[in-house]
Amino acid sequence: MGKRPTVLFVCVHNAGRSQMAAGFMRELGGDRVEVLSAGSAPKTEINPVAIAAMAEVGIDIASQQPKILSTEAVLQSDAVITMGCGDACPFYAGKRYEDWVLEDPAGQDLAFVRKVRDEIKVRVEALLSQLLT
Repeated sequence: MGKRPTVLFVCVHNAGRSQMAAGFMRELGGDRVEVLSAGSAPKTEINPVAIAAMAEVGIDIASQQPKILSTEAVLQSDAVITMGCGDACPFYAGKRYEDWVLEDPAGQDLAFVRKVRDEIKVRVEALLSQLLT
């Protein structure tokens, strides 16, 4: 097996969608994949409702910290998955880019965030199977 693929999940605040996606990728990919997440305008903490929704499926993202998107993170990634950060996400030739259109869980209730979480899981599973084949 070659080099482990690195996946960067990016959303505006790095407090909900990208953190949930990174949590699923870490859990499902284990040591077969390197996982990064960042935001174009990160919040100071993870969305508590996203933490609760992920805890329901046995994934703890409470210890994660929102991070600012850096050029270095993009350059070291094999796949860059954006979720609503638009033009703030840098583009470099030779990288795999996907833009996942997902509702923003910010300010939403747990029932709403569960739906976003479940959609993210399906997309992470599909991405993981593509990266590891």
